[in-house]
Order: sequence, then structure tokens, then C-alpha cells
Amino acid sequence: MYSSSPATASAPAVREPRHAPVAHLVRGGVVEGVHYGSVVVLGADGRVQLRLGDIEAAFYPRSALKPLQAVAMLRAGLPLDGALLSLAAASHSGEERHLDGTRRILELAGLGADDLRNVPDMPYGPAVRDAWVRAGREPSRLAQNCSGKHAAMLWTAKLNGWSLPDYLDPAHPLQRAVADTVEELTGQPIARVTVDGCGAPLFSVSLHGLARAAARLTTAAPGTAGARVADAMREHAEMASGAGRDVAELMRAVPGLLAKDGFEGVQVAALPDGRAVAVKIADGANRARIPVAAAALARAGVDPALLTAFAGEPLLGGGEPVGRVRPVAALDPVPLPTCA
Repeated sequence: MYSSSPATASAPAVREPRHAPVAHLVRGGVVEGVHYGSVVVLGADGRVQLRLGDIEAAFYPRSALKPLQAVAMLRAGLPLDGALLSLAAASHSGEERHLDGTRRILELAGLGADDLRNVPDMPYGPAVRDAWVRAGREPSRLAQNCSGKHAAMLWTAKLNGWSLPDYLDPAHPLQRAVADTVEELTGQPIARVTVDGCGAPLFSVSLHGLARAAARLTTAAPGTAGARVADAMREHAEMASGAGRDVAELMRAVPGLLAKDGFEGVQVAALPDGRAVAVKIADGANRARIPVAAAALARAGVDPALLTAFAGEPLLGGGEPVGRVRPVAALDPVPLPTCA
């Protein structure tokens, strides 16, 4: 189905992305602002059905790469499934279940929170963070939204007899295995390597490659690493995110959908038949990410009635709704042909 592979493909070009308008900020019937970005929609056969902006330029998917990192860890022997596997691919909100799950992974590995090398932080979820601050709690490695991934990385390294203190080094065997998996699933060589906010290596691919990778997870054979990650995230959506998070709500609303967000306006989603979308909002604005992704899913053939809750928060004027972020017309669903 998906023929491209790192052996034949070229690395995505490192250039200033040629983004296009993907959403308008409409207030009182007037376009007040424009969000630029890029969008790709893949059909079930892997072919591009819609492209907006620059879907082939190198970019950093940020946390949208976590499902691929989890696949690499499973292939290297990580014995996780269910909620804890979902946590290993999570950008979690820092709720107690997320902290408890991370502690459990570390316990299973015979390790502790002091072994983590992610950056200490407050919980990502606003309500959880506010409660954390009111309680006088300090930034914590456990509370940081990538702690589940880091705990899983440590256990994977220990299981393989790899060194632990330097598990975040791009030259470490664990991170080389992750890079190999990213290249395999995206179907292209990595363009650049840098450091993500949590301290882990971050690999630059294309938006097209990211969508292709998500489709490969949702169409993977049952029992394979890709299928296990997709199943865990769909079945435990709030473990991969948090209560009330839009990405969890999106997976619940659309049957069989796998979805993962990333900082700086990144969203990827794929359906069981291989249809997939990927979105990058150029200015990183979160308010445009989900409305544009929902519009792309409708364009991919998802029933728009399932997506009405993802049209974006209303713009307020004097406390009353006066507009909203509206995806561009190019993302409108294609009307079904009618019989004569």
C-alpha cells in the first residue's frame, strides 16, 4: 500500500516552509486574522488527496512522534500494553493517574524517579497545574508531560543491557533504534536531529511522512508493535493526554481514530483503513490546530456530524460569541455525487 521507503526516498528539504492560509479568524463577519500552515490528507491507498502549504519540507513533529518512539521501544522488548503503553506515548496532563502510571513503569524496571532525565516541570493540564501550585508543589520530573515516555525509555534500555545515564544521547542504541523506526514508518530519512523540550532527541521529517507513519500504525497487523500502540492509545485516550483534552475527545468521537498532538500547532490522525491527516499551524497557535484537523478529517471522508464539537472555541465580544476560527474553503468536505 505504502511504497516509499528510506532506501529510495530523499530526506525532506530543510528550507523555509511554503505555508499557505489554513484558517481565518473571523469576527463579526470580517476576517480579523489569518493562520498559515500546511495540511495533508491521505486516502486509504496512501495517495495524497489534498495538500495545502508545504507538506514535503522538513519540520519537527514534536510530541506527535511519540507513538513512533513507543513502537521502537516495543520492538526492542518493552513489555507494556494497555494504559501503561498509552502513557509511554503520552503528552499527559500530570494527573495523579499519570504520575502513578509513570511510577509503576519505573517500579517494574527496578528504577526510581531520580533515574529520569527529562526536565522538571509543572503539570501540563491547566486545572492540574493550578492545583499543584496552590498546594505549593515544586516542578517535578514525574509531573512533566513526557515522563511516561522517559520511564519507558529507561526500562527499554535496562532490558537490553544499555547504559542508563546517557539514554537521551542521540548516539545511544535506544535512540538509534528510535531513529530507524521513524525512518521506516515515515518512509524517508531524517533531515535533522535536535533536542525536544523534554530533553529527548527530536527528529525532523515531513508532514507527509508523519501522516504516512500514522496510517502505518492504524493498518498494522494485529499483535505487531504498531497495532499495539494504536490500540493502547485509542482504548486509553485520556492516559495518552488527560481529562477533557481535545485529542482524547476526538478519538472518542470518531470510531477507530488514532490521534496525537504536538507543541507548535502539530496534529496527526489516522483511521483504521489508512486514511490519515496531518496539520502544522505555522505560528504554533493551538486555537487553529483542532478546527483545521477536524476539517481535514471531514475532507478525508469522516462524517462531519461527528466533528461538530471540534469547530473551535467561539471568539467573544463583550462576553458574547461574535466569531470563531474558521478553516479555509479548500478544506470544505467534497460533496457526494447525487443520482440523477
